Amino acid sequence: MAVKIAQALEVSLDFLTGLSDVELDKSTTEIMTDLQLLSDTDKNHILTTINALLRDAKTRQAYK
Repeated sequence: MAVKIAQALEVSLDFLTGLSDVELDKSTTEIMTDLQLLSDTDKNHILTTINALLRDAKTRQAYK
């Protein structure tokens, strides 16, 4: 029942039950699911790239 509610609202069960303060939209959740299905090598390459982009974006925001 809770799963159906979360799906209808397009939120995670953790967010629905208050275990997470971060709401992930449907496209982000799909990307994370796809990422989990990749090999560890591919996953590490993608996460390294994402982390570098996030670091750069945070740095730009800090100097605005």
